[in-house]
Amino acid sequence: MNTILSPQEAKYLRRLNEPDKSRIIKALKKLELEPPQGNIKSLSGKDGYRLRIGDYRALFDIIDGTIVIHTIAPRGQAYKGGF
Repeated sequence: MNTILSPQEAKYLRRLNEPDKSRIIKALKKLELEPPQGNIKSLSGKDGYRLRIGDYRALFDIIDGTIVIHTIAPRGQAYKGGF
C-alpha cells in the first residue's frame, strides 16, 4: 500500500521537532505493511481510522488500497477539525 499526505499535513510534519517527526514517519511506514500495523481503530460516528502515535493522532482513510492521511495533530486537536 502507498501512503499519501495532504499538503497541510506534509508541511506540519516538516515543522515538527526531529524526535517526534521520526517517530511519526516510522509509524506511518508501518501502515504500509500488509496487514497494517500500529494502534489503529476505526473512528466512531464517521468513516475513517485513527493511528495513535504517542501523544499524536493520524486520521486516515483507505481508498483503493492507498492510505490517505488527512490529519496529524496532538490528541486534543486531532478530532476537532473533521475531515
